[in-house]
Amino acid sequence: METKYDKDISFMKDVFELMDQLGHEQVIFCRNKQTGLKAIIAIHDTTLGPALGGCRMYPYSSTQEALEDVLRLSYGMTHKCGIVDVDFGGGKMVIIGDPDKDKSPELFRAVGRFVGGLGGRFMTGTDMGTNPEDFIYAIRETRYIQGLPEAYGGLGDTSVPTAYGVYYGIKATAQFLWGSDCLEGRVIAVQGIGKVGSRLVELLVEDKARCIIADTNIEKLNDLKEKYPENTNICEVSEIHRVNCDIFSPCARGGIINDQTISELRCHAIVGSANNQLAEHRHGDQLFEMGILYAPDYLVNAGGLIQVAAEAEGVKNKEFVVAKTKAIYDMLLKIYERSKREQIPTYQAADQIVQERIENVAEIRRISLGLVQEGKGR
Repeated sequence: METKYDKDISFMKDVFELMDQLGHEQVIFCRNKQTGLKAIIAIHDTTLGPALGGCRMYPYSSTQEALEDVLRLSYGMTHKCGIVDVDFGGGKMVIIGDPDKDKSPELFRAVGRFVGGLGGRFMTGTDMGTNPEDFIYAIRETRYIQGLPEAYGGLGDTSVPTAYGVYYGIKATAQFLWGSDCLEGRVIAVQGIGKVGSRLVELLVEDKARCIIADTNIEKLNDLKEKYPENTNICEVSEIHRVNCDIFSPCARGGIINDQTISELRCHAIVGSANNQLAEHRHGDQLFEMGILYAPDYLVNAGGLIQVAAEAEGVKNKEFVVAKTKAIYDMLLKIYERSKREQIPTYQAADQIVQERIENVAEIRRISLGLVQEGKGR
């Protein structure tokens, strides 16, 4: 007869197996009964520096679902840090709860206690379901919080540089495909018009692009349509990936490129802010075979990370953030060129660049510790 203890041991085996799949260093389960906090922190790789990643709040259906999400997201953060050349590793925190019902000042103070207990090994801030104001309470318990409101010493809303990063990614993609980054007359289908998506639409319209927009929030859709009647058209969420367009820009939840949707795509390229757009790596292989150019999401959505990393390093300078975010344009072109030259999918080209940087930094640190002599490890 299986006991509760046996089930617990079985679950822990699953945790270690999941960690091994993506190479995670540490997973921390956080529980505070008084505030109702149930959270998981995942630290993927700290070769480049302390782990950095947002704190997401979402009503996961199970602990297993939350665990798989935090492992996947923290893995992506390692790649994001590596591709934009910041000295941080990948981490993430998820809170199991409804952001519309379960938030409280005490809950975020508890978050701060758990983050602070890691002594700087992990730093966090806003993500889906949380906002800068939530973390005003967390900083009463720890200093390892980033992305705070400007009134509290932060650089402000990270959705702004995130939107700019996607915008520069779209322009770089246009340059690679059509020999010009002019977007006038280009049709961009934007899925999700939250803080990032709506700002992206504004930037695209300023460049005289035509936007097809979709979101579950009808009020937001109507507001954008009213603001830009000549340059926007509304589409059903279930249809947005099917529309004929130059570039499809997923800016909602991940996994949009999957077995069901991939054959329905009618675009030349995919450039969006959503995390983990490929349900599986093989979908990136399929896009390559189909001739659809895919901009690795962890690069083009890295503007927010660039700002948060600057804060963590004590650089409270928006001009620095803007300049580093603009560099996404050149890095994406570098990825496209490597993909074309080596005939590999773009996600593989990006992963190679990240891995090369991690290996180079690891080697430098081995040298500094006296572990390498005359080019050979001891």
